[in-house]
Amino acid sequence: MRHAFFIVGPTATGKSELAADVAHEIDAEIVSADAFQIYRGLDLLTAKPDGSTLAKAPHHLIGTTSLRDEMNAEKYRRAALRAIDEINSRCKLAIVVGGSGLYIKALTHGLAPLPESDRALREKLNAMSLDDLRSQLSELDPEMAQKIDLKNRRRVTRALEICLLTGRPASEVVAGVADSGQPGSSIPATGALVFRDRQELYERINQRVEMMFERGVIEEVRTAGEISLTASQMIGLREIRQLLARKKSLPQCIAEIQQATRRYAKRQLTWFRRHTNFVPLNLSFLTHKEAAKWISLRILSEVGTRDD
Repeated sequence: MRHAFFIVGPTATGKSELAADVAHEIDAEIVSADAFQIYRGLDLLTAKPDGSTLAKAPHHLIGTTSLRDEMNAEKYRRAALRAIDEINSRCKLAIVVGGSGLYIKALTHGLAPLPESDRALREKLNAMSLDDLRSQLSELDPEMAQKIDLKNRRRVTRALEICLLTGRPASEVVAGVADSGQPGSSIPATGALVFRDRQELYERINQRVEMMFERGVIEEVRTAGEISLTASQMIGLREIRQLLARKKSLPQCIAEIQQATRRYAKRQLTWFRRHTNFVPLNLSFLTHKEAAKWISLRILSEVGTRDD
């Protein structure tokens, strides 16, 4: 059995720093489950952990993929399982940390075999409006249209692409994982859902975005070069590009990124509450040391006592 503990939650909650301190204390290693921190470059935009945090424990799947490459949950799952197996082979625990729900689910539940993206079809879908994509998905797969975030163009596009490539509802294809079993492909879902009171979290988000600009995120985006469709979904990329094109002011750009990040955090928390059974931990009521101690004790009780 693979040994891993999950620390999940909304962006800007403080997961990275908390996980690094826990990993340092119990001699564990960290596997990132962030859909955008996995890319090399755009470190400020994706809020990668700083050098002092990374130095506390070995980190995996941060900055390992070119910005030009497409990423998906299956590619992530394979890479993460390899990393976890390597960590376990050293008789260490893997702590999976992140806020990308689909990546977490790929590890805890496995994934149905899905078709590779078709370039010609994807170009056709990218040319459609979001309203048209939603409408066609609702017609072909009303169940999936109710399940996914219809404001997320990437997810709507992918669901519709699966429908068109397989000739079956995407919800039916994805549900196939429950029957296929995929032995050894999933990990016991043991972990903590960390969050903060809304007002505190929103203040942390606003401050982080302001700091991002103070540290040079505009120049970082300016010099990023070619970016894949998947990587281009990073929050703030479109807004900063519009700023560089003089289509909006700096204050407007900052405010829009703050708002988009707050909305994303709200969606993340809703998703994790609905789709996982991780133990909730409100960091607004604990000091950093208290939270780290709580998680360390939880790991010892939930993971440390399990037989291989």
